[in-house]
Amino acid sequence: MLALLGAHDSTIRTIERLYPGIEVFSRGHEIEIRGAEPAVEEVVALIGELRRLLDEGLTLGPETVERAAAVQAQAAGGTRASDVLSANILSSRGKSIRPKTLGQHEYVRAIDRHTITFGIGPAGTGKTYLAMAKAVQALQRREVTRIILTRPAVEAGERLGFLPGTLNEKIDPYVRPLYDALHDMLDPDTIPRLMEAGTIEVAPLAYMRGRTLNDAFIILDEAQNTTPEQMKMFLTRLGFGSTMVITGDTTQVDLPGGAASGLRVVQDILGGLDDVHFAQLGSRDVVRHKLVSQIVDAYGQWSEGLSR
Repeated sequence: MLALLGAHDSTIRTIERLYPGIEVFSRGHEIEIRGAEPAVEEVVALIGELRRLLDEGLTLGPETVERAAAVQAQAAGGTRASDVLSANILSSRGKSIRPKTLGQHEYVRAIDRHTITFGIGPAGTGKTYLAMAKAVQALQRREVTRIILTRPAVEAGERLGFLPGTLNEKIDPYVRPLYDALHDMLDPDTIPRLMEAGTIEVAPLAYMRGRTLNDAFIILDEAQNTTPEQMKMFLTRLGFGSTMVITGDTTQVDLPGGAASGLRVVQDILGGLDDVHFAQLGSRDVVRHKLVSQIVDAYGQWSEGLSR
C-alpha cells in the first residue's frame, strides 16, 4: 500500500489532478474514491494497472501515474497500461529501456512484425532511441550478426564548413547522437571492439551505395534529410535476414535549395506494401520535458495557420 500511494500520497494527489472532481482517500489498506461514476470507474481501473506495474517491479511516481492514465485513455482492443509500460526491451547498466507511451509501444511491436518500419514523429518521441534498443536486443539474441547505423550528412540550418582530421573525425558531428544512444545501452569498453570487428558500423548514408546488407539490423536516422533518390538507394540495400528502421521528422527538413524530402514522399510510394509499416508518433509520445510536447503542438498550430 505504501508503494502504491507513493511518498506523501503522491499517487493520490496526481490522480486527483488528472481527474478533476474525483476525491481519493486512503484508510489503512483500503482506498475510497468519490465522484461521478464514469470517472470513478476509470480511476478504479487505473489503480488496478498501477498495482500490476508494482508487481512487475516498477517504482511508482507522478510521471508513471500520468503515463499510465494517458495510455489507459488512448488504449483500445484490450491493451492495458501495465502491459505497455512494463514491456522491457533491454536492461543495461542498471536501467531498463521500455516504451513509455501507447504510440511507442505500437512502434516497437511494428519493428518486431515488419521487415521495414518507418518511425515518423517530432523530436523527443524516442524514434531513434527505441530503434537502437531493438537493434542491440536483436544482436544480443543473435537474430542478426551486425548493427548498421547511418545518417545523411546534412547540417541543421548552419554550415559547419571545413572539418579537419580523419574521415571518422569529419563525420563524427553527424553521427554523434547515434554514439550517445549506444553508450546508454552497451558497456562503453565493448563499443570500440564491436566497431573494430565490424559488428557495429556507423557511417554516413553516402557510404551505403553499392552494398547489400544481409543479417543486419539497419537504422537510417534523420531520414527527412534524404532526397527521394537517396531513400530509394538506401531501401534497396536490404538483404536476407535483415531488418530496417527509418526514423525522421518531416517538419524538420534541412535539405538545401528546397529539395524534396524522401521521407515525405515514401509513404505514397510504399504505403501499399504488406511488410512495410509506417508508425506515426505525435506530441503525446514525447518523453522529454513536458514543455517539449507543448512546443511541438505550438509549432504545429503555427504551421497550420501559415498553410491556410
